[in-house]
Amino acid sequence: MQTLQVNQSDEFKNQVRKLLHESEDLCVVFTKKDGTSREMRCTLNEGKIPADKQPKSQASDSTTAGQGNDSAIRVFDTSISEWRSFRWDSVTKVTHA
Repeated sequence: MQTLQVNQSDEFKNQVRKLLHESEDLCVVFTKKDGTSREMRCTLNEGKIPADKQPKSQASDSTTAGQGNDSAIRVFDTSISEWRSFRWDSVTKVTHA
């Protein structure tokens, strides 16, 4: 398992996006708005997302709510089979196999 160096650079965000699209599962640990820590197994790999949960548009996986900002990313939570998002500035750890 490899752990990425967490930072707020575009390079880090692009690396995470690439891994989300290419891997089955990425483990992202982040701090929720209520201050609690959450570990989420997630992906953007279309082959790992059930057909009925596939995004309706290609742009839906890059930012939340189509706002066009880059402060958060929408991902598919593989543990609960639902779409969730996290803010980049709340990420504390990212690991992948």
